[in-house]
Amino acid sequence: MSLAGKTLFISGGSRGIGLAIALRAARDGANVTIAAKTDTPHPKLPGTIHTAAEQIEAAGGKALAVVCDIRDEASVEAAVAATAEAFGGIDICVNNASAIQLTGTLQTEMKRFDLMHQVNTRGTFLVSKTCIPHLRQAENPHILNLAPPLDMNPKWFKKHVAYTMAKFGMSMCTLGMSAEFAEEGIAVNSLWPLTAIDTAAVRNLLGGEAVAGLSRSPEIVADAAHEIVTRPARDCTGNFFIDELVLREAGVTDFGKYAPGPNAALAADFFVPDEVFGKTPTKVRPLW
Repeated sequence: MSLAGKTLFISGGSRGIGLAIALRAARDGANVTIAAKTDTPHPKLPGTIHTAAEQIEAAGGKALAVVCDIRDEASVEAAVAATAEAFGGIDICVNNASAIQLTGTLQTEMKRFDLMHQVNTRGTFLVSKTCIPHLRQAENPHILNLAPPLDMNPKWFKKHVAYTMAKFGMSMCTLGMSAEFAEEGIAVNSLWPLTAIDTAAVRNLLGGEAVAGLSRSPEIVADAAHEIVTRPARDCTGNFFIDELVLREAGVTDFGKYAPGPNAALAADFFVPDEVFGKTPTKVRPLW
């Protein structure tokens, strides 16, 4: 299955997992909108919407770089409208943008609480809502949220309840919208990594090089995302996918290309339910 000629709207895709998903689609010849805030280089973060667009074009796709703050309704509406005008519609919406702060209740400033909920939960809802009128016209419409399974184990809440609430808000968008739009044939799914992924967030916020050395590359999530959004939408909705399990189901057996080294230990990601580890031979160790 190919994404040739399909149009993807990706929030926060100037780096990391969002950019990897964009580049995987571009290799098929897809059209990709990178809707993110980074218009000029950031002192601590790699890439901008413009460097991402250059990479997409070099990979074989067509790119539209749009400055977009997904907390702002007018900004999202303008970015979605520009995408539809440039490419003639939208086939796939990828809600990748996210904000994180792993602090306890008393250490969480309300401005950070608000940011996480505005970007994660509200942003996912707003971007999806704005894309859906265009997805209704698509042949095989998908919404893919980079959000975890809804595992109500208290261990995911007790150390960073504000972040967990905001991230699970994205997951609840999957749960609710997949049922709401099932009859219309719009697939709504979540995708989450089994292991930590080597991104700027990991390097800057979650342990730096030490944790990056226990993390897989973003390409594993991108390959899993490609597998999901090329499936028939009516037959694939309401799922909380784990990247490795998706790829194993698709026949992948060698995961070495995603690893930091041939014999590297791997760290389990947040929010992966305990029972998932019984479905894969991959050995991971919890860090959180």
